[in-house]
Amino acid sequence: MTSHSSPMPPAVPEHVPETAFGLWFLRTPTWTLHVLERAMQDLERLIPARRSSYPVVADVGCGWGRSLKKLHQRFAPQRLIGMDIDPAMIAAARSETEAEGLRAEFIQCSSSRMRLEDNSVDLLFCHQTFHHLIDQEEAIREFYRVLKPGGILLFAESTKRYIHSWIIRLLFRHPMEVQKTAGEYLALVRSAGFEVAPQSISYPYLWWSREDLGILERVFGIKPRAEREETLINLVAVKPQQ
Repeated sequence: MTSHSSPMPPAVPEHVPETAFGLWFLRTPTWTLHVLERAMQDLERLIPARRSSYPVVADVGCGWGRSLKKLHQRFAPQRLIGMDIDPAMIAAARSETEAEGLRAEFIQCSSSRMRLEDNSVDLLFCHQTFHHLIDQEEAIREFYRVLKPGGILLFAESTKRYIHSWIIRLLFRHPMEVQKTAGEYLALVRSAGFEVAPQSISYPYLWWSREDLGILERVFGIKPRAEREETLINLVAVKPQQ
């Protein structure tokens, strides 16, 4: 008697890859200075009880590796880890750090299945990565799992309002159905067990995060309305001591 097994269902993608334009933009000085560096400056001031050193620092979605030197300079880790699902990004980030003379290790993995031990990371950096992820709930649970008690998550993300804007739809690719408002991202982080103090939350409204790329204000002097739906959220979350 011959048995017939059911065909395996198609694998569900874990993230939406970036467009060619997006990959190019991530290597530009505009990204490094106005997106990455501005986010790091903002996040750093939000850290409660800031320590001089965090022994194990990991970057989730390290991309081209531009953040790794900045993380090393700010947080003086003994172990610096870059993670990305894309092997090409891992290779590029490794070349970047080697050119800087920086020692780092790299792990190719999904954010929702991180190849790190429980309670092994002191500081986890997630910058402009979460909106690419499809299983965001599983990813935030993974972030909580790998952080040590008392460890911190630096979370910087564009919101649904920005990702759904016409210019971002034109230039980039994202899983549109999972995008969240600033309040929904904050609720998601807290639902995983993290503590987020009100003073550890920021809502920057930068020129590049506006639907008109800030042209109305920069060119015509028209100020944005005070009442608006936020396009960015930066927060520092703490895994409670157990």
